[in-house]
Amino acid sequence: MSTATVTSKGQITIPSTIRSAFNVVAGDRVEFVRTADDRFEVVAVTQEVGQMRGMIKAKRTVSIDEMNQSIRAKAGQS
Repeated sequence: MSTATVTSKGQITIPSTIRSAFNVVAGDRVEFVRTADDRFEVVAVTQEVGQMRGMIKAKRTVSIDEMNQSIRAKAGQS
């Protein structure tokens, strides 16, 4: 397990083994995603959104109205 120390400015240096595994270099961005109340996942944001096109295959196409209906149903607002 690798560790890093937080500076007085809230900055950390990502250990070189982690940078290599993430394939990130100076100027790249990382994202912190909350996975639980006390847990975060660090995700390398190294690709433009346009480059990710086609990575996720949809089972079927849905309309905006269908999405909105589903959101309302899940929120209990049918």
